[in-house]
Amino acid sequence: MDKLARNFYRLLLAASCVAMLAAFACVALGIAARIAGWDLPGLDAYAGYAIAASLFLALPATLLHGEHIRVTLLLERLPPGWRAAFEWACLLAGTALSLYLAWAAVRLAWVSHATHDVSPAADATPLWLPQLAMVLGCAGFAIAFLHALAARWRGADLVAAPAASHSE
Repeated sequence: MDKLARNFYRLLLAASCVAMLAAFACVALGIAARIAGWDLPGLDAYAGYAIAASLFLALPATLLHGEHIRVTLLLERLPPGWRAAFEWACLLAGTALSLYLAWAAVRLAWVSHATHDVSPAADATPLWLPQLAMVLGCAGFAIAFLHALAARWRGADLVAAPAASHSE
């Protein structure tokens, strides 16, 4: 199960990279279109969708690599017993919040689909389509927190410690 979850995180991270490239392509095409005098309506909206997709899809892998903002300054100053309890509390709180976020993202996309909500921008895209990336990213984030919680229960630490310095 661990390997399946890690492959899912890698897949979401690869999709995040593709989305970032798509955002770059939209921005570059928009610049080229303005220089050439062309009108490509909705291109800014697609760049925004791609950037949002990139951010959400990268959440699980970023968590497991220890790159999210963490409370290490406080953790380093706590006695070992308090540190373990505080880490458990933070992990439980993060799991609960990520599960709620995933539920809210699914609900938002479902309501957008059910009400036929479309983008107010020139593209008039059904909003549930770009919201699917948010749903996948938030669901992956919740799974990653549950994965980390299960690993901690087994006595392991799934979330990598943040690097002290990236220049080493």
